[in-house]
Amino acid sequence: MALSICSFGRIDYHYVIAMNTFSILAHALLLSAVVLLATSLVLVRRLITQLPTGSMRSRWHLLSLLVMAFIASYLSYTVVTWQAHHNWHDLIVPAVFFFGACFVWLTAGLALRTTKDLRQLVKLEHENITDPLLGIYNRRYLNRKLEEETTRALRYKMPLSILMVDVDHFKRINDTYGHQVGDQALIHLSKVLLDSVRNLDVVARYGGEEVLVIVPDTAPQTAAELAKRLNQYVESRALTITNSNGLPQEIRMTISIGVASLDYRTDNMQKLLERADAALYQAKQNGRNQVVVSGAHLGE
Repeated sequence: MALSICSFGRIDYHYVIAMNTFSILAHALLLSAVVLLATSLVLVRRLITQLPTGSMRSRWHLLSLLVMAFIASYLSYTVVTWQAHHNWHDLIVPAVFFFGACFVWLTAGLALRTTKDLRQLVKLEHENITDPLLGIYNRRYLNRKLEEETTRALRYKMPLSILMVDVDHFKRINDTYGHQVGDQALIHLSKVLLDSVRNLDVVARYGGEEVLVIVPDTAPQTAAELAKRLNQYVESRALTITNSNGLPQEIRMTISIGVASLDYRTDNMQKLLERADAALYQAKQNGRNQVVVSGAHLGE
């Protein structure tokens, strides 16, 4: 009889130990899941700051609300079951909660990493196609884009024009005020051009102080009107610098523009550039600060 009682006592003791162990495991899984979800929420918040404003941010804000709802649910379940006795069957729900939290944490981490990598790629691509001084597209991008626009215009029989812009007496600006002011003059010109053209137009540095503007779906007459407006805008918007005496000083700039468009004689990118360059040369020969349209003023 005594032996039976001792055996029963040992069985009860081991049973209690097992129940406590299962309870500890269940609580550990639940609390670990809460920590993972909280970490996921931080990752999602960081991800949101990497995204542009708009519907995409709204979706991730919704996900962050769902994560907070999960955290509240997990904590509620933990509080309700804290004093309960557990067996191995009771570990199924905490285990599911834990692996669900692992999935959310891993997804948020991968999404954040992917977003950062994409931003880095976009930044590198932007640097690869942007002139570091002027902040407009560089010659590499210009050649690629102009080839694409020329091919598209020829294929679909659509108009295409380009404006080759050059600063008048740029060497005089450099010699009088220094190369730093010369750089400021080119930056000023680029900003005026960007502010004055359409979003679909492309402003790129052609070389030196020459800037090329690609104006798709634009006929020669419309391109000439745009060039005249650009000529007036640049002349009317002075560049303000600080002189050697620390006082503001205005520098008036003028530009010459050569305009060329696709036609039956101009059926590729190279010819288009040559005609724009010839028109620009004629504008300078005629006294600068003017617009010359290829074919209209070159005796063609």
